[in-house]
Amino acid sequence: MQKSYRPSLKKALLLFGFIIFTAGASFGQAVYLPYTYQFDQKFNADIYSVNTSFHTALKPYLIDSTISSKYNLLMHRGVDSTRKGWIKRKIFNEHLFDEKTKEYTFYGDYLTDLQTGRDISGKKNTNLNTRGYQFGGTVGDKFSFYTSGYENAGVFAPYYTDVVNSIHFVPGQSYDRSFGLTNSKDWSYATAILSYTPIKQLNITLGEDKTFIGDGYRSLLLSDNAAPYPLLRLTANVGPFQYMIMWSYLESLQAQKFDQFGSNRRKWGVFHYLDWNVNKRLSFGFFNALISAETNDQGDTHGFDLNYINPIIFDKSLSKSNFIPDNTFVGFTAKYKIFDKTAVYGQLMIDYFKASSFLTNSVNNTNGVQLGIRGADLFKVNSLNYLVEYNAVRPYTYSSQQTITQYTQYDEPLGDPLGANFREWIGILNYSVGRFDFQGQLNYAVYGLDLPGENDGKNVLNPFFQIPTVNPPIGQGLKTNLYYGEGTISYLINPNHNLRLELGALYRDEKNSLGDKKTTLITFGLRSSFRNLYHDF
Repeated sequence: MQKSYRPSLKKALLLFGFIIFTAGASFGQAVYLPYTYQFDQKFNADIYSVNTSFHTALKPYLIDSTISSKYNLLMHRGVDSTRKGWIKRKIFNEHLFDEKTKEYTFYGDYLTDLQTGRDISGKKNTNLNTRGYQFGGTVGDKFSFYTSGYENAGVFAPYYTDVVNSIHFVPGQSYDRSFGLTNSKDWSYATAILSYTPIKQLNITLGEDKTFIGDGYRSLLLSDNAAPYPLLRLTANVGPFQYMIMWSYLESLQAQKFDQFGSNRRKWGVFHYLDWNVNKRLSFGFFNALISAETNDQGDTHGFDLNYINPIIFDKSLSKSNFIPDNTFVGFTAKYKIFDKTAVYGQLMIDYFKASSFLTNSVNNTNGVQLGIRGADLFKVNSLNYLVEYNAVRPYTYSSQQTITQYTQYDEPLGDPLGANFREWIGILNYSVGRFDFQGQLNYAVYGLDLPGENDGKNVLNPFFQIPTVNPPIGQGLKTNLYYGEGTISYLINPNHNLRLELGALYRDEKNSLGDKKTTLITFGLRSSFRNLYHDF
């Protein structure tokens, strides 16, 4: 039987509370900004200015002096102060609940996501019915909290339904409670965060959420593609350096189960990221990740190894000899502001590496690379934000010899949603004027799907054993081309919870020698919330 227990939330909160009330009195900024690409790109002009040294790679952001002015403008976008009636103010201008005093602030909102659509190619109707909430606030100037939750039901386009049915999980969110038995899916989603800044240079974050590292739309190191997970994250800012260490508690759906209730096997994730602003234009970063099984295949408990508190770097040598070896890799980031409000950026991740076979490109070297450019005010048009990005990940990257230690959360990649064995090009334009927001996106990807009975390196859940194959090309297996385009036009109703009317169109075409799967989807809905939900895979 697996002797694996989730850490007591009550004990964690008591410990966290003790830290809060025994810390010093130095001023700090603690307000936590939930991450979503569509919203965060609106800070491009500020954070990629050559006049600032803002650390841009680690997300979610804390609202500091660099972005606070822009944030306040966005939270009052389109607000009409002449609306005096309570109903009008709550619909168009304010949070549903909003209390502000010298000691604390508190707000709350009802969130909705009502959407109807038609897949023209598949001749199928789609819909989404989401009921949710968000609550947040501050205590003093050091402590903030945020939580959101959603109950969902919906019918997806066929390609998305196929993914849900294959993993019994709605991507990036939660279990499919229909268990793949019907086309209508039912699921929930929740996040909760306590953020505390005892001194200006240190932030402590505890809760259940996601983390994103990088300046791109994708991250090959750590993305928000997978579902939320319990985490404790410490972030220190000292001079030109930002250092993050995070401990997380992840789960595997496919790994062999031991206990009588069929509970998921669990694993520890430990992450480091060090970002160095060389000057106001140039920065470099170093990333390190470790995934460690909580139990071995015999059901013996590993527990939390004190070595995981090591603030420097992790290596497989830390793993106990009678347990499954840990899965580790390292990565590097770089960013250079070539013009004001414009930056080129990149990532390099190195998983398996053998110097003796590096020049031969053998399967013993698995890695990924990202190159991109992003910025604001393109062609001197105010609020015209853009991004162009290239990502490539070699076959078998992120994989491990055991399913339990793969680089996943609930069997979803913690990196790019395409997994491995792919090349990908992405372009995004966004323009805001008044209450209107326009966004267009184009993706093209080439990848190799696994042929029957083979492991060709795309699915990061498949066990990986180092073999002497030379030059395994990206796209090996069933070579597949993916064409993806999406456009949205939205009209903002209330900026405080991003309530908007949204018209969207999506085109997806996946081609290989076995066939051609097309989706042409038109949607319209009343939507709200700040969160990333990916459909471009």
